[in-house]
Parts: sequence; C-alpha cells; structure tokens
Amino acid sequence: MGKDTVQDGQVVTMEYTLRVDGEVIDSSEKNDALEFLAGHDNIIPGLEREMIGMKIGESKEVIIAPGDGYGEFDKEAYLDVPRGEFPADMKIEEGMELHVSDESGEQRYARIDSIENETVHLDFNHPLAGAELHFNVKVVGLREPTKEELEHGHVHVGGHHH
Repeated sequence: MGKDTVQDGQVVTMEYTLRVDGEVIDSSEKNDALEFLAGHDNIIPGLEREMIGMKIGESKEVIIAPGDGYGEFDKEAYLDVPRGEFPADMKIEEGMELHVSDESGEQRYARIDSIENETVHLDFNHPLAGAELHFNVKVVGLREPTKEELEHGHVHVGGHHH
C-alpha cells in the first residue's frame, strides 16, 4: 500500500459524523477533525478496520455493530453506592455523568441511573453501549507520526495529551 492510504502507523486526520438511530450524536463540525494513530487502538476497532486503505479526500459510510463499537449493553454493569461515599458538597442527580476509580485506579465512566434514599445506583455502561453506530467518515490528512507519538502510541496535539 502506498503512503497515500490509511494504514497502521500513520497519523490520520478525519472528519466524521456519528449517528445513532438517525440522530447526530457527535461530529467533527463541533469538535474539529479527529487525529488518530492507526493501528494503536486510538479509536473503536470497527471504525479503524473500515478506514484502512482509504485515500485523502475519500469518504465512506460505515455501520458498526455494538460488539465492534462500544460493546453490548451489560445488565450486570450496575453498582449501588451509599450516598456517603460521595463528597457531601457534591450535588447528585439522575443522569449525571461521572468518572470513578476502580480498584486498580483506572478511571471508569459511570452515570447515575437513579437515587433511592441513601443509595445511588450507578450504570457503568458506555452511553453508546448496545448501539449500532452509523459513521460518515472522510479522510482529510495523512502524515508520518513523530518518533514520540509512535513510542507513546497516540497523537500529541500542541504538546499535550487529550
């Protein structure tokens, strides 16, 4: 494959729109084009696979099943946490999104599903778990990664991590 197509180890700049059930969930118009280092799990696997071999200026519609996207919806991925474990001055409400550290100190996304008396029900499913993802992607740039980016396995933007 020539250097003018998307392949592992290249930094790809893409414009994208993500729809779920016909509704636009995310798009690069809001957040600028997305840069990612191909072959390093920077983006969801199903999307990366579909983009390999695309050329600059090429666009594509991609439909990704939940298993290749943000995972299936997991009915077990709930946790009840006593209200007392949250900071007392923290306003807690249904639908609120937060990041909690698990035992190994990894940050995990959670959403407050409901609050019952002194118990807070957390839902650890990604908001897009179980969703079929409809992407419209366009490759707008390709470049070689810097040595540092390759070592770190992700793109550096203005010297900072996202």
